[in-house]
Amino acid sequence: MVLYRITKCNYANDLSGTGARLYGGRWNSEGKDAIYLASSRSLAVLEVLVHLPPLMIPDGYCLVEIEVPDNSIKQIYIEAMPANWKDVAGPVALKRIGDEFLKDQQYLLMKMPSSIVPMEHNYLLNPQHPAMKKVRILKSESFDFDERLV
Repeated sequence: MVLYRITKCNYANDLSGTGARLYGGRWNSEGKDAIYLASSRSLAVLEVLVHLPPLMIPDGYCLVEIEVPDNSIKQIYIEAMPANWKDVAGPVALKRIGDEFLKDQQYLLMKMPSSIVPMEHNYLLNPQHPAMKKVRILKSESFDFDERLV
């Protein structure tokens, strides 16, 4: 299965999860290695844009295509999440779910609905999972955001 990530080009080949460990995210606490991926290129674009100041056209970004095994996925369903799961800040309950997933090491990936487009999915990749050795970067290329998006 191929998943997508848009990141600063300096970090395009980094699958360590350091960024999420340093700053935390919607689905992980600070101190927990994780890599956020999207099911499509367009969702990856949206996931970057929602975190940027209005009218900012980001530069120096790359689109990374990552091949991952599709036989080790824990799926999170909307029905199992708190009512406020789409809140901008993201409820602490989501971090607990992600932290538990990362700690258990039972699955390589966690599939969850996007808070931007709930019918689409993001994935949390556990860089500490033994199957990480099967994950590979297929392609990394410069990505220019269309200025009409901001």
